[in-house]
Order: sequence, then structure tokens, then C-alpha cells
Amino acid sequence: MIDRRLKVLRVVADRGTVSAAAEHLGYTASAVSHQMRTLSRDLGVALLEPDGRRVRLTPAALTLLGRCDDLFALWEEIRTEVQSSSSTGTGQLRLAGFSTAASALLPAVAAEVSRRFPRSTVRITEADPQVCFEMLVADRVDLVVVVVTDLLPPTDDARFEQHPLLADTLDLLVPTGHRLAGRSWVSLTELAREPWIMDRPGRPHHQMVTTACAAAGFTPHQVHEVVEWDTGAALVAAGFGVALVPRLARLPPDEDLVRVPLRGVATPVRHLRTAVRRGTAAQPEIALALAELQRLAAAVGRERPVG
Repeated sequence: MIDRRLKVLRVVADRGTVSAAAEHLGYTASAVSHQMRTLSRDLGVALLEPDGRRVRLTPAALTLLGRCDDLFALWEEIRTEVQSSSSTGTGQLRLAGFSTAASALLPAVAAEVSRRFPRSTVRITEADPQVCFEMLVADRVDLVVVVVTDLLPPTDDARFEQHPLLADTLDLLVPTGHRLAGRSWVSLTELAREPWIMDRPGRPHHQMVTTACAAAGFTPHQVHEVVEWDTGAALVAAGFGVALVPRLARLPPDEDLVRVPLRGVATPVRHLRTAVRRGTAAQPEIALALAELQRLAAAVGRERPVG
């Protein structure tokens, strides 16, 4: 078994402070500090240095973590080989994903894994993409589905195995009586004078919409600020404005709503990605979940907007 203190060091490096690492791991700050002190003592080198309110890893700690990436991956591969001799699986699968994936993809994955491995416990956690990776590092989840942003670890990060899953097209959402409701498709340039219902400024979806509109030659006039798709859909149905919603988003049935596909150079698309800890992809439940996600992604790619 790998020394648990190495995993704690990984989280401290990822979170930047002992207190943040402790909160993420469910430990007390004193327990994390104690583990770091004993690991430092056993190795005979300093691992952490104060850096204002944060901590900085020493060169020795950086060397240790660099080698630990390979160590953790090797251990996961060994576990996979051992578990592959049994048809019962590992006994658990912990999934995490951002809100849309957690509602549209992960329940079906959990159901299939539970059917094939009835003795395994499957758990789903809804979390923002950055938090998903933090939970992977802390070994709190096994597989995550995220929207690609600049803030996520690069695809060549040695701690993870990451693969493209789905290009999630955004559709225009309008009320049934809208001038564009009967169109087979529209371009963003036709929406320059519309009132817009959008996410909070600074959020990924808000940035995606404003960037696409800027490429189409205008700045969207935001009249309402929402977080949940249900709220935005209700406002659109009531005639307060238009919105862009991902094809993957499942909205409540409403006869007063119409999705219209977008076309043109500025059409925004969300890119979804899966990630697991390196060396774990072949573990029985994880391998099945990854295959099921790819099957679901292919089905979504064939769908047309409804309503």
C-alpha cells in the first residue's frame, strides 16, 4: 500500500495551504500538519516552507511528488490486474460531474454499472469542473466529466488520463410566439437586438455566450441573471428574453418553449472531457463507465433539438 501521507502531500500541493487541504480531505489542520511533519522527519528533509498565508513546496518535496505520479499510476495498474481476476469488480464507483453531466449522463452510467456489478456501490457527486479534479487528486472520486476551460489541468498532466467525450452544441431558446420560433436554424448575428437571459458574469457559460456574440459583432444586452437552466427557461417562456442552452441540458417540458439550432462562424460549442487517475481506466467499474459515457455521447451527437 502507498503511504497515505504522500496523498496528503499531493493535496497540500494542489490546494496551497494546510487548512484548505484539511478541509478538502475532511481532516483537521493539525492532523495534516502532523502527517507532513512525520513524513518530513522520516525522509530527513524539509517538505514545506511558509510563504505568506500559503505554503511552498521545497525542492525535495517537488522531487518527491514528481516520482509519486509514477508510483501512484503503477499502484493503480497493479490493483487493476488483481481485480480483473474477479467478476465482482472493485466494490465501488464514485462519479462526479458538473450540473448538466450530473443530470443528463451520470444517472444512466450509474444504472448500467449497478446492473453489471450489483455488489458495487455507485455514488454521484455534482461539482464544478475544478472541484472535480481536486476530488480526483484527493481520491474522493474515480471518474469525472467536466467542461473544458483554461483553468483545468492540461491533458498531458501526468496525474490523470483525460479523453474528449462530446462537443455539446448550444441552441437558441425562444418562446413559441417569437419571430424566430419557426426557423430551422438561425445565426447569432440575427440576435443582436434581443434581450438576453444569461448566467452571472465571470461564470464559464456567461463568458462563452459573450465571446460568441462578440465574434458575431455585438454585445448581448443582458436583462436577467440566472444560474439554473430551469429558471432561465421559465423566463424565456414568459417572454422576458432569449437564451442559449446546451443541447445536453434537459429542460422541463414546456409547450411555450422552442429550441432553434444555431449556425455560422460564431456558433458556440462546449467541449466535454472525461478524466480518471492515471492507471485506473482499466478497473472494471471505471472501464464500463467510460464505455457507457462514450455510447451516450454518440447518441447525444445524433439528437436534434426538441420543441
